[in-house]
Amino acid sequence: MHKIAVIPGDGTGPEVVREGLKVLKAAAAKFKIAFQFTEFDYGGARYLRTGETLPEGAIEGLRGFRAIYLGAIGHPEVKPGILETGILLRLRFELDQYINLRPVKLYPNVETPLAGKGPEHIDFVVVRENTEDLYVGIGGFFKKGTPDEVALQEMVATRKGVERCLRYAFELTRRRNRMKKLTLCAKTNVLTYAHDLWWRAFNEVARDYPDIKPDYAHVDATTMWMVKNPEWFDVIVTPNMFGDIITDLGAMIQGGMGVAAGGNINPQGVSMFEPIGGSAPKYTGQGVINPIAAILAAQMMLETLGEAEAAAAVERAAVKAIGRMKSMNAGQMGFSTSEVGDLVVAGL
Repeated sequence: MHKIAVIPGDGTGPEVVREGLKVLKAAAAKFKIAFQFTEFDYGGARYLRTGETLPEGAIEGLRGFRAIYLGAIGHPEVKPGILETGILLRLRFELDQYINLRPVKLYPNVETPLAGKGPEHIDFVVVRENTEDLYVGIGGFFKKGTPDEVALQEMVATRKGVERCLRYAFELTRRRNRMKKLTLCAKTNVLTYAHDLWWRAFNEVARDYPDIKPDYAHVDATTMWMVKNPEWFDVIVTPNMFGDIITDLGAMIQGGMGVAAGGNINPQGVSMFEPIGGSAPKYTGQGVINPIAAILAAQMMLETLGEAEAAAAVERAAVKAIGRMKSMNAGQMGFSTSEVGDLVVAGL
């Protein structure tokens, strides 16, 4: 029995989660998988009602689940940063979801802004360290609000945090068995302390994986090559801040937020899966938002839960549905949100 916590969240989150659950239930029936879904109302509406982002005991309660399926967090009436830090970052940090996993894969019939590139050119994965770096929040203000104001925010890298991320990336590169090439994306020529640790650990860990080709690119070069030659990449491993940036670029070259899914992974604990796009409040309740990213997030969850056959079938069914859609953009799909979910279920 896979016990799954469901957090539909804000805006169009509940709409795309509904379609993801529809697909998961269809896959469960086909492949004899037992799921138990429990829904939680964490998000902007609850915060406005109660003044709390996560209630007392929420984190401990979520530890009892195999995975978390998240729709979106973000409410137009809540000041930016409150929900993100109070819900998303708390879940990532306190559940030690130290890997942010982002497949960047262009599917057939999806338009990319890169001229001359097709599905055969865009198929790589970004492994982003998810619990350190600038996101730790160490720092502060001095003389805030005056002409002499100083703001400090410290970049944190620990040997443990860096090495476990690198080992996950090397293992993933081996399992993909594609180019067997792992690229470290960092900035060793400027960030000569934190990224020197990444560089040394990368080369030391690489000795344990002689079948994997180690590669390196500065983050600025990585963004250029992702646009010019995305086919050069197999797996990219990178610190938290840079990963945050290059994965959004990755979403664009794979066709936009409508198809971009991600996972926040704790290989020994509770992982969380979500579409990359935000809550898109302007589309709420219209039935026009694209649920494919949420469905692919569910597919990632199946794979992580060890249900490889079902995960592969869901991806194939999603590809069939994408082949019938006119666009990945909200309101231009040629189908409603629920009809896209129905297409994927039919493909199963």
